[in-house]
Amino acid sequence: MANRIYLCLAHISESGAEQKYIKEAFDTNWVVPLGPNVNAFEEDLKRFVSQPDKEVVALSAGTAAVHLALIACGVGPGDEVIVQSFTFCASSHPITYLGGTPVFVDSEPETWNMDPELLEAAIKDRIAKTGRKPKAIVPVYLYGMPAKIGEIMEIARRYEIPVIEDAAEGFGSTYHGQVVGTFGEYGVLSFNGNKMITTSGGGALICPSKAAKERVMWLATQAREAYPYYQHEAIGYNYRMSNICAGIGRGQMTVADSHIAHHRHVADLYREAFREVDGIDFHEEVEGMASNYWLSTILLDEKLKVRGEELAYAEAVNGAVGGAAGVVHGGGTVHTDCEPNRNVEALRLALDKEGIESRPLWKPMHKQPVYKDAPAYVNGVSEGLFKRGLCLPSGPMVSDADVRRIIRTIVDKVRGKK
Repeated sequence: MANRIYLCLAHISESGAEQKYIKEAFDTNWVVPLGPNVNAFEEDLKRFVSQPDKEVVALSAGTAAVHLALIACGVGPGDEVIVQSFTFCASSHPITYLGGTPVFVDSEPETWNMDPELLEAAIKDRIAKTGRKPKAIVPVYLYGMPAKIGEIMEIARRYEIPVIEDAAEGFGSTYHGQVVGTFGEYGVLSFNGNKMITTSGGGALICPSKAAKERVMWLATQAREAYPYYQHEAIGYNYRMSNICAGIGRGQMTVADSHIAHHRHVADLYREAFREVDGIDFHEEVEGMASNYWLSTILLDEKLKVRGEELAYAEAVNGAVGGAAGVVHGGGTVHTDCEPNRNVEALRLALDKEGIESRPLWKPMHKQPVYKDAPAYVNGVSEGLFKRGLCLPSGPMVSDADVRRIIRTIVDKVRGKK
């Protein structure tokens, strides 16, 4: 069998710039959560987002960036925050860290991101029911696809609610030429090992001003006061990026544009191939929006037959699936009340057997047991997409030959060939 093809793994620059900056950190003994690489990486990111008034803080994770942005927007116990339901849990969990309540809003079918009409309906209903406006709005750029952020911002301005853009998956995507993550009050970036560029782990927060950046940096360094001893008058966090990780990030910035171009190239190959396959739809960007295509995604018609469907959901999963990292808790059951259709799971299993990693779309947060009591404004879009969708390998390590093999395997499985 050929080498396994992973969904999206990091790739170092051909020049080895990452090693150069890491070596500098060791040679100068800056092996701490601050230093020259951190400062330079922040400046690189500021240039990349191309908004002179914005400032960037490098942090330990994208989740930390969401958490600090919420604090900066004044979120606290008892507050409500509107957040996209169709997303990873890092968009919503930090709301609960602060004692707040996530209010989930479903997606529209074009971009798969927050539905502006449903957003406004949710704002009106929360004001009517609680007498208070939500403290913030958190749209997400799912799989790199820009949201209808122009419409979302117009609604947010009308109700005077700050927007925190979760652009963790959208590094380099644009909306009418402007980099996403720069429209709202704050923008969240992620540099996890599977993102467009990586610092092995890490993230950043795009801030509206120098003063806002300085407050975020203060919170991220345990909120230490300016005394010769440790004085704390507020609760802070240990969220700063290390000088080593930032060195990796500096090297990665040298290949950021080529990584985005490669992801878009892979998406073009998938798009053209699946135009010829009945029952498979490739998710394409909307006019005026440029996706980085962090992950290329497809939808399977629920009537499409995939070889091996009888084996789907035959046994419970125990352990991490595919390239998923970290510790997982065995659920012990085969089914949940909301899961991908049988043909989607059959195709995932068939690809895995061929050494090709794929993954279902994000399960909507309003269908997660941990959020069963959270308010949710739904239209069925994200649930329908979750049941039909699959993410395909898209990273810098995925070659044209890999894509051809992936396409050939999928076509063989849906057309019943042996």
